[in-house]
Formats: sequence, C-alpha cells, structure tokens
Amino acid sequence: MSAATVLPFLRPGTPPWPEDAPTSMPTMAIDYRLFRPVPVEARFAVRGLTVLLGLSGEGKTSLLEAIAGLLPADGTPFRGQPPQRRPIGYLPQGFALFPHLRAWENVAYPLPRGRERRDHASALLARVGMAEFAERFPSALSGGQQQRVALARALARGPELLLLDEPTSALDPATRDEVLVELAADLRRLRIPTLAVTHDPHVAGMADWVAVMAGHRIVQEGSPAEVFARPTSRAVARLVGVRNLLEGTARTVAGGWATVEVAGSTLRAPAPAWLATGAKVGVAIRSEDIALGHPVDRAGEVNAVPITIAEMRPDGLAVRVRGAEPMALDILLPRWAPAPPRLGQQTIALIRAAAVHLVRP
Repeated sequence: MSAATVLPFLRPGTPPWPEDAPTSMPTMAIDYRLFRPVPVEARFAVRGLTVLLGLSGEGKTSLLEAIAGLLPADGTPFRGQPPQRRPIGYLPQGFALFPHLRAWENVAYPLPRGRERRDHASALLARVGMAEFAERFPSALSGGQQQRVALARALARGPELLLLDEPTSALDPATRDEVLVELAADLRRLRIPTLAVTHDPHVAGMADWVAVMAGHRIVQEGSPAEVFARPTSRAVARLVGVRNLLEGTARTVAGGWATVEVAGSTLRAPAPAWLATGAKVGVAIRSEDIALGHPVDRAGEVNAVPITIAEMRPDGLAVRVRGAEPMALDILLPRWAPAPPRLGQQTIALIRAAAVHLVRP
C-alpha cells in the first residue's frame, strides 16, 4: 500500500458516515470452536464495529487468540492458516507498544525491510491522525494516542479483520468516552470489520452490532438498541445492566400484550410469541425507565405500582433509589427531579408498559 491509498482521517465531531460513503457495514461471519483453555462455541456475525460482551472467564480473549491462530481451534474464517498468514490486525490489552521505539518505528515493526518502510509507516500514522507524533516515544503519548499508534501498527498487515481485546482497559474514566467515540469513528471510516471484546456494557452501547456470550457460547446478537432494550434471558439482561430482574406469572395474553402478576401487583407488558397464560416469566425493567409520581390515565400505557422508599444514595450525577413493599425496585432518578423522594415515603412507581420486558425464567 502506498501513501496515495491512505484514507482521510475522520476528525472528532465528523459524522461517522460521510455523505458520499456507502451505508452498508462491512460484514464477516465467525464460526469457531475451541476446547482450551476453556471450551468456547461461538457463531455470530461481525458487522462493522462489533462488540463481544461477556463476563470475565467466558473465553472472549481465548476466542480472539483462536481467530488469530494463536490457540488451537476449528473454525472459519482462516481455517488451517498459520498465524503469520492470517490477514488479521490484533490490538491486545494495553496496546503492547515497544517503549524503546518511536511511534513510526512501532508501526514499521511488522513491515518488510526496505527503503519505503518508513514512508509506509508514516502513511499509516497519517491514516489515523497521528502523523505529527511519529517521532515520539510511547511514554510521551496519551492513552488515546497510544491506541491510535497500535491501530496503525495493526493496519500495517493489510487486515481483513481487526481484533481488539478490552479496548478501554488502559484508559482512565475521564478520557474513555472521548477515545471510544474517536476510535469508533476511525474504524467506521476504515471500513474494516472489527471485533472488540469487553465486559463493559458502556463499550457495547457504542458499537454497530453486539454479540453476548454466556456459558461460553453466544446467546444473543443484534443492534445495541435491540439487545439492551429486549434481552432474551436473565443472563443477557444482567450483562447489559438491567438491575430489576423479577419473577411473575402471566395472567392474560391477548393482542400482543400480557398482564403479569409480580409481588401482588399487575404489570402490563408486550407479550413475546412464546408466552402462554399461566406461565412463569422473568420480568426485566431498566432502572432509568422508572419514574416517581402520580399516575395519569393513559389507557394502560403506564403501570402504577405503590412502593415505599427504603434507600437513597448518590450515583454520579443521579440519585439511585431502592423501593420496597410490595415490589422491590431499583430506580435511577436524574438529579434535577422536581420533587425528590424521602426515606420512608410511600409513593407511586410509574413504569411504561413498553419498557417492561418479559424473558424466559
């Protein structure tokens, strides 16, 4: 690749897809099975920037290493190819830059020797907006800048697939969001299918596609909006940050809606296709989808549940409230709530019917 083929770098604040760019996402199918160090069975799609979300110990990093050819496994793509032949760019945790090499030398490390080696490395740094930092050592770069150098080094292999292992692990919370936004924009501009693994649902929320791993296998995949709003199981609900996981019984199922009895109260919710009257069911409600106040008749659009305020504590710029009696609920209120509750107060929890998600128990 010559400098003439370098794509322009997407600066912060630029829309991820320019007007003249195609809107379809680069896609690659993953189908892998490995047995060591943990058994993993993973079949899902990488669509644009895809995040594999799962708890520590599920085998996410092992899966990346298997795809890269560093662990014995059976699967596609790249079946049977040795690691050095696989068109993969790999960004490990901590970026693994050589501290004694300057930025351009780190990028040039995997490139073949020759007179054009430095020019090629410089072009790759320019591709990720780091040309002016080519002479700096890693210790003189911020976490986000080191990540871009590592990305340029991964691009040096001309990859068909990028693999990122916990891309925010080396970043402090103050810069995490900024770096994530810029990294996501860079990857969309480069138009290379990218698989990032993490246990952080915040990272998954910024992806184009999410695959969820539980029990060492893929249990759900879809857009972040779909997976976060409609988890298919309690395990997925926990992974995407749902704190209200209750048990109930379906009393009626008709017209695409269900009424479910939970702790003596009745909730209206969209009915999944598998739900039958009388069935036990899990009830998932996000904390931020609950408000406090007086019910207004909206033809069943809002569930009203009487609760007692049992606990209150700050949560960043919000207030986290625990309600009890009769239904235990975790509620996240904005700090600007017009009438903040008091401990021991009896009030009404308001839950949009559309925000009540039913899962298999």
